[in-house]
Amino acid sequence: MKPEFYRTFGFLFWTGVAAIATAAFLVVTFERPGTTEVQMGFRGTAMEVVYNNRNLDRIQARNIVPAAIEPADPEGPRASEVFENVQVLGHLSVEQFNRIMQAMSEWIYPNENPAESCNGCHVPGNFAAEDIYTKHVARRMLQMVHTINSSFANHVQNTGVTCYTCHRGQAVPAAVWSQAPSNAPASRMWQVAGEQNRPVAATGYATLPSDPFTPYLLRDEPIRHQSETARERNNNASIIQTEWIYGLMMHMSTSLGVNCTFCHNSRSFASWETSTPQRVTAWHGIRMVRAINNDYIEPLRERFPPHRLGPLGDTLKVNCTTCHQGVYRPLYGAPMLSDYPELNPPPRRAEAASQPARN
Repeated sequence: MKPEFYRTFGFLFWTGVAAIATAAFLVVTFERPGTTEVQMGFRGTAMEVVYNNRNLDRIQARNIVPAAIEPADPEGPRASEVFENVQVLGHLSVEQFNRIMQAMSEWIYPNENPAESCNGCHVPGNFAAEDIYTKHVARRMLQMVHTINSSFANHVQNTGVTCYTCHRGQAVPAAVWSQAPSNAPASRMWQVAGEQNRPVAATGYATLPSDPFTPYLLRDEPIRHQSETARERNNNASIIQTEWIYGLMMHMSTSLGVNCTFCHNSRSFASWETSTPQRVTAWHGIRMVRAINNDYIEPLRERFPPHRLGPLGDTLKVNCTTCHQGVYRPLYGAPMLSDYPELNPPPRRAEAASQPARN
């Protein structure tokens, strides 16, 4: 046979191999049939949530609510009158205080031996001691829970939050984030490194910037970058900024287990008038997460030991996944706060939160 035949045969063979490999890659990366669609928005606009039936059992297993502990008597001596060094929950009755301590042990340090669970925050034999850093952290986290339940009702509604909303049996919540070293140096063409081609679960494994949290869930950079005027002078919108924003949107979509149309009308993503009410809830949620990270978690940096910090030395902070865990209402909207009224803010603080601001 002539050499041309072998060259032609080789070309066709390897082209066929490449085509088969490409087809196999597409088959395994696309969703297989077996989905459930639920309409969430306007008819005729495809505003619906698409659930992958194969993932539902796994998601449901992450969102099981533990049985509530028997309620405690709110009457009787206050915890601050009986116990030493109770700085946050001293307004509770002794029975309520013991109940919430038991609940926190089970939610954060589950152990067959309850005494060992207490040691996660307390010095054995001297519960008033301040020697363990987790006690300082837990105290600040309780204040955070009070703030969320009193000041962010526009996001958490009447469901509220408890320690279990984030921790779910782990000392460190499963979904947290910290700043990571850059995977690409800044080039002359861009002001900042693109951070592309490092897909992570937090952004749905999309080829988008892997850390959309620092600018939007820690800092207060504008999330909307849509130009409304052609060739606008000093235009702040750019492709690279759009990619960072899409990274955040992909994170929110993945965290809640929903599509973009859960909040947006795909005919006009920017329009608030045709968006769903969930978009307003998400707007408040972004601001709540910023407050949590800036007011409660980052200030604790000096309290944490090095092994509880990120690779660049910052704290492990929260994002949408920390609470939502794949469902659009954490724990499917189970009202755990109603089972644990001890985690409502103290009466005076709740009163102050309801008073109008004074100049």
